[in-house]
Amino acid sequence: MYSADPVAERPATFGYHALQQPILHLPPTLPSPRTPDRSAFTRAELRIIDALRTPLQVQRYLRHFPYNWMKQGVTMRTFRGVVEHGEAHCLEAVLFAATVLEQHGYPPTVLDIESEDGLDHVLFLYKHDGLWGTVARSRDYGLHGRRPVFRSIRALVETYVDPYVDGSGRVIGYGTTNLDDIVHTDWRLSRRNNWEVERALIRMPHSRYHMASAHYDRVLRRFREYKARGTAPTRRAMRWLYGPQIATWL
Repeated sequence: MYSADPVAERPATFGYHALQQPILHLPPTLPSPRTPDRSAFTRAELRIIDALRTPLQVQRYLRHFPYNWMKQGVTMRTFRGVVEHGEAHCLEAVLFAATVLEQHGYPPTVLDIESEDGLDHVLFLYKHDGLWGTVARSRDYGLHGRRPVFRSIRALVETYVDPYVDGSGRVIGYGTTNLDDIVHTDWRLSRRNNWEVERALIRMPHSRYHMASAHYDRVLRRFREYKARGTAPTRRAMRWLYGPQIATWL
C-alpha cells in the first residue's frame, strides 16, 4: 500500500462512487517509444537490469529489498532513485520493476487496486503464455506478486481481496494502464520525486469491485483472531488464514 501525496487530495470526481462505465487499459503490443536505450543507464543500473531478466527474478529480488518506510519524509522515487537509495515502497517498487522488465520486452503495465481507506496498492502486471501475473513489494505479507496463472485480471485481483482486510482496508475497485499512457514525466530515470505517477493512478478509471459484507466480516474475524495469537506471518499461518489461494502467492 502507498500513502497519498501530502499535497494532493483524491479528486472528488473519481473513485468508487463516481465510476459508471469503467474502462480497463490493456497493455500495448509494441514497445513504448519512451523506453530508454541502454546508454541512458549507469553501470550499477545495468548490472541490475542484466541480472533480473524475468518477472520471477524481479519478484524474488524485491521480496528481500529493504522497504521504504519514509522515515525521512514522503517519497515517490523513480527506478533511478530506488537504485541510488536502496529501498522502495510499493509504488516505487513498481517503477523499479517496470523499468527493469521493459528492457526485456515487457510493457510498463500496472494494476492499481483501490481500497476503501484510500491506501491503494499498485503492482506491475504482465502476461505469460496468455495468463496474468504480478510483481509487487508490500509491507503486508499477502500483497506481494502472484504467479502467472490467471485467465482474467478480475480473477487475479480476487486473490488480493482477503489479504487486504485488516480493519480498515477493503478492495472496492481496480484498474490497469500503461504508465506511458497516463504519466508524461520521467518516471524511470529522474532523480526527483515523481508525484505525477500517483496522481495519474488516482485519476484513471477503475472497475468497481463489491466484497459482500458477510464475506468481509468473516475474513475480518479470522484476521483479528490471527493477530490476537501473535503468530508470525509464516506460510503455514497464511494458509490457515487465507486457505489454498496462497499457492499463487510469490
